[in-house]
Amino acid sequence: MRRRQILRLAQGGLISAFTAGIIADAANSQTNSTLKLQWLGHMSFLVSGDGIRFLTHPFRPAGCTANLPAPTAASDYILVSSRLLDEGYLENLPKETRVLSEPGSYNIKGINLQGITMDHDRIGGRRFGRNVAWRWKQSGIFVLHLGGAAAPITASQRILMGRPDVLILPVGGSTQSNDPMHAKSYSPTEAFAIVQELNPRIVIPVYYRTDKSSKSCQLASVDEFLALMPKDSIKKLEGSSLELNVSSLPQSTVVRVLRT
Repeated sequence: MRRRQILRLAQGGLISAFTAGIIADAANSQTNSTLKLQWLGHMSFLVSGDGIRFLTHPFRPAGCTANLPAPTAASDYILVSSRLLDEGYLENLPKETRVLSEPGSYNIKGINLQGITMDHDRIGGRRFGRNVAWRWKQSGIFVLHLGGAAAPITASQRILMGRPDVLILPVGGSTQSNDPMHAKSYSPTEAFAIVQELNPRIVIPVYYRTDKSSKSCQLASVDEFLALMPKDSIKKLEGSSLELNVSSLPQSTVVRVLRT
């Protein structure tokens, strides 16, 4: 009797060890998975990992984006924060691709996305309406794209956002200008305050004036934001893409500036 009990326990231990091995292998596989972020200009990215591609914030080339090609990269899903033409232009994209534009929780092939409602401007959304910030985990990495946000983050929004591994942050707006595009996202100073609040591992600044912007573009340059960050945390990359895995994530905040 005692011998049979020992055998059963041993068999149970082998099964448990085998199951634990499968779980560990799956975790290691996710940890070693690569997340690729390709900046397509303005606020638009193609984010690829775990066999899924998200195209975010496609825009119509006009104004500050007049010299950029419209984002038309092939994707499985499209994320937009509003239907404004510089962050939610769908005209040239395949009609069958699913578009996520409403706040709430989604499960996309095992990837959990959270659409978080924010005001799009500093006056309670009365000028530009609602902005949806997107947070999701892909290839083991938490990404938070704040869209075209200008409003401060509330306590409840902060809880939903958590600490992002990658924060895609608009930095080129202004609290002074009457130009609509210029006034509807964080200014460099406001963006710096958001970094301090969210404490991300990697910040990717977007929504600023570049050498491809039109002469009439009134957005601030990225250097105005970078001047507020520690110099040793900043790296300007030569290309438009950044590849990451969990083991490569820094412990303290760094800034990675991409080129279009």
